[in-house]
Amino acid sequence: MRNIDGKEMNAVLKLDGPGRFTHFIKQVVDRERAWGLWSDGWALMAQDDGTSVFPLWPAKEYAKLCAVEDWAGYEPSEIGLDELLAELAPKLKARGVRAGIFPTPTGKGIVIDVDELCGALKEELGRYE
Repeated sequence: MRNIDGKEMNAVLKLDGPGRFTHFIKQVVDRERAWGLWSDGWALMAQDDGTSVFPLWPAKEYAKLCAVEDWAGYEPSEIGLDELLAELAPKLKARGVRAGIFPTPTGKGIVIDVDELCGALKEELGRYE
């Protein structure tokens, strides 16, 4: 697994939310993994209405950038694509938790229903078959 260099990271972080979402889907399917933040439990965000949001990143380096302030002490933790689709997504959906795709230190990312996330991932997976 290759590391992301500073130049690539800066370019991707400059993308708008929909651009980062597209990048996320392609990278997660290509690498067969996503990343969350873990410290005795997964990091969560909340929408203005109080709905819980599970943040996900396409690479460890982006997750690590967000391990500050409320998430100081959290560490990036890998989530396999199969595990995300088959185990984590159903648990999140059952609890009414939405997916927060690719938040940055300065932005919340794209918040979508777990079903929408799974649909986008499966659609991209279909391009690989």
